[in-house]
Amino acid sequence: CEDETTVCANRALLQRAFALPAPPRWLHQVHGDRVLRMTAEVPDGEPQADAAFTAEPGVVLAIQTADCLPILLCAEDGTQIAAIHAGWRGVAAGVIESCVRRLSTPPSRLLAWLGPAIGPRSYEVGGEVREAFLGHDAQAEAAFAPTRPGHWRCDLYALARQRLAALGVSRIFGGGFDTFANARFYSFRRDGARSGRMASLIWLEKTSLRA
Repeated sequence: CEDETTVCANRALLQRAFALPAPPRWLHQVHGDRVLRMTAEVPDGEPQADAAFTAEPGVVLAIQTADCLPILLCAEDGTQIAAIHAGWRGVAAGVIESCVRRLSTPPSRLLAWLGPAIGPRSYEVGGEVREAFLGHDAQAEAAFAPTRPGHWRCDLYALARQRLAALGVSRIFGGGFDTFANARFYSFRRDGARSGRMASLIWLEKTSLRA
C-alpha cells in the first residue's frame, strides 16, 4: 500500500491532470451504509461514509476502489450527483438504497454508471456472502454460481443492478470490467496489501455534468 507522501502527490497530480474545480472529497470508507451530503464547506479530514451526494457545482465526489464497485449517479437534468462505494458488505447493508433515498431526484430520473470492479469469473465467495443477499431478495440467487463445496462465484455487478432496478433506476451503464483479470486495474484480491486504489470522480459544472 502506498505511503502518505505518495498518496498526497498522486492526489495533487489527479487534480491538476483533470483540472478539477476543487480537491476531491475523499471518504474514509468502511463498507457500511452511511451517506453524506457534501457542500462547498470543506470538512476536517476524511469523514467516515461509503457514499456521498451533492447538488452544488464544483464539489468533486470521490470513491476509491481496488475490486469493490464504484457507482456514480446523476440526475437526468444535471441537478444532483452521487458516488457510492459498493463492496459486497456495503451492498448487502443497503448503501445503494440509503444513497438513492437521500436524493430529491426520483429514481426513474437517475442515471447510474458502474465502474471497474472484480468480475464474476474471478470473485469466489463463501456461503455467508450468498446468504446475506438471499435473505434480502431470493432473486439474488441468479448472481451466484456454485464452484467448490460451500463456495460460489459472485456477480457483484448483477447484485448492484438488482438493487438499483428494485428502487426504480432503469438506466444503468458500465459494468463490463474485471479488475482481478485485467492488469491495468488495481486489485486487492490479486495483489494484496501492495495494491493501490483507483479513484472514480463525479462533479457538477455550472452548465454541464462531467464524470
